[in-house]
Amino acid sequence: MKNLCIIPARGGSKRIPKKNIIDFYGKPLIAYSIENALNSHIFDEVIVSSDDENIQNIALQFGAKALARKEELSDDCTSSSEVIIDAIKTLAKQGRNYENVCCLYATAVLMNADILKRAYEQFLENQNEFLFGACEFEYPIQRAFHLNEKNQVFMFDEKYYKSRSQDLIKAYHDAGSFYFGKSKAWLEKTMLFKPYSSVFILPRTLACDIDTFEDLEFAKMLFRIQNESAF
Repeated sequence: MKNLCIIPARGGSKRIPKKNIIDFYGKPLIAYSIENALNSHIFDEVIVSSDDENIQNIALQFGAKALARKEELSDDCTSSSEVIIDAIKTLAKQGRNYENVCCLYATAVLMNADILKRAYEQFLENQNEFLFGACEFEYPIQRAFHLNEKNQVFMFDEKYYKSRSQDLIKAYHDAGSFYFGKSKAWLEKTMLFKPYSSVFILPRTLACDIDTFEDLEFAKMLFRIQNESAF
């Protein structure tokens, strides 16, 4: 059984310039994902897909391989799935075929090799098309509301206004970390949030989507707590 890990890492991040290689406790952010993938010992190849030559060089420096991404797949509108699909097809043309493919985000700095290994084992055991990291919402989404321009409150569904939290169905969200999938599923399925997928539940302390500098500082705080002995 051949397994591939693809780490998407384009160079044109807007809110945090050069986000994927920004310094994170002395190493480029992406280095942690590369090292975790390699140290999990579940992948035959770990490849960074990027349009940026500097990112590609850093990938090689930390032990991964680099795959030059097409320009049309390097804008703000391109999804991670499109990048994975293109990589699978590109590698297949080179005779490099894989049964399972994991998309691991360059910003998944709170993951570690053991989590990836346990998630992979669960993926094989469940025999689903996909398995990805997920977290439980800390507050019942049924009681969520939105605001208008005057900050007036509007519930999405008022029938839950008097519901007790313990009586409501628990809701979960994508942790933005890793996505295991069968190669065939990546190529044929158009959505992950379906019954053919399962999840690996992560604690909230291991989920931080890094989009802003505030997110980055929060991730640093969580990382420091998680690795307290190293500081």
